[in-house]
Amino acid sequence: MNLIQSLTANVTTGITVVAQVVFGGLERRASERERGDVPGWVLITLMTAGLVTILWKLAGDQLASLFTEAMSSVTGP
Repeated sequence: MNLIQSLTANVTTGITVVAQVVFGGLERRASERERGDVPGWVLITLMTAGLVTILWKLAGDQLASLFTEAMSSVTGP
């Protein structure tokens, strides 16, 4: 192998390595963006749980009596 072929092979190998590093970083960033949606869903779940807890604290007795009345009004065979 002469000098020019050797340099060409080294440059090609170097470019391949750099491309793998760059594209690997881009793939990692893309997957991180998709994972970024998880905290949004967690926040929605926690907010819903918080709203249910607040409603339960404020209107727990009324909700219990409403449920009891609804269940007692159901007639079955």
